Amino acid sequence: MRLLLLGGTEFVGRAVTEEALARGWEVTVFHRGTHEPPAGVRALHGDRTAEGGLAALAEGEWDAVVDTWSGAPSAVRDSARLLADRVGRYAYVSSRSVYAYPTPAGADESAPVVEGSPDDGDVPYPQAKRGGELALLDTFGDRALLARAGLILGPYENIGRLPWWLGRIARGGPVLAPGPRDLPVQFIDARDLAEWTLDALAAGLGGAYDLVSPQGHATMGELLEACVQVTGSDAELRWTEPAPILAAGIEPWSDLPVWIPRGELHDTLHGSDVAKAVAAGLRCRPVTETVAGTWAWLRSIGGTAPQRPDRPVVGLDAEREAKVLGVEIRA
Repeated sequence: MRLLLLGGTEFVGRAVTEEALARGWEVTVFHRGTHEPPAGVRALHGDRTAEGGLAALAEGEWDAVVDTWSGAPSAVRDSARLLADRVGRYAYVSSRSVYAYPTPAGADESAPVVEGSPDDGDVPYPQAKRGGELALLDTFGDRALLARAGLILGPYENIGRLPWWLGRIARGGPVLAPGPRDLPVQFIDARDLAEWTLDALAAGLGGAYDLVSPQGHATMGELLEACVQVTGSDAELRWTEPAPILAAGIEPWSDLPVWIPRGELHDTLHGSDVAKAVAAGLRCRPVTETVAGTWAWLRSIGGTAPQRPDRPVVGLDAEREAKVLGVEIRA
């Protein structure tokens, strides 16, 4: 397979690139040149947001494209139009955020979606992803694959969620563990997302698929206990019910990444039915493998994860954590 990655040097794009190379595929990466691409790829440079920024893609043919763009839908529109006659299939890494809020527990690909336009510029994330989907459908039709990912974790994460938990737990001592311990969580390892996407392209699949771990795959307890295990830390997870956490002004998801108390937002983010993707071959590795792989990567780069400049820094500061737990800050 001849694969073109639009992006390909960070997080999901990096995972897709490495998976394709491991399969022996011929990989071309189109990116701005601000990060070093993996060894073994052909690199093309350009800025999708600039006039003439796609010039490097004016020639060439590929069996498939994977596009992880999360900005203006018009960028997806322009690349799709440029490549339409020279590419077999086009996969767009979209998001479950395209569904209209609130999304009830058990929702699947048939749930209502937000409005969007392929001609939009900078718009909020849900509308941007939906506009990107529409841009691709307009040009590629049933040759378009819409990979609607949920929460993505794993090596190369540049959002900071699992890296923050690993860093916090590695420091040890009492840790504010947001309960209940058996609270279900759904996420997908970027490597599993990459594997499924490339399998789907090779199989000629099209249309929308929700991509996140099946219900019952993981709980907050299993996730944080895996962090303790792989770091070898003396951390003591102090499971705390939502009420005192919320009363302290601590924000779910941003201050305590991944965690959302039971309710409407939890149903939306951690209640997806992914039977369609499972039937199409989705396999999700055990929680401990995602955590261990991320920890090994973090250690290999000195312990500090990269941070996307367009995303807020996540995590709870030590002083507020200590206040809720009623302990002294550990030096």
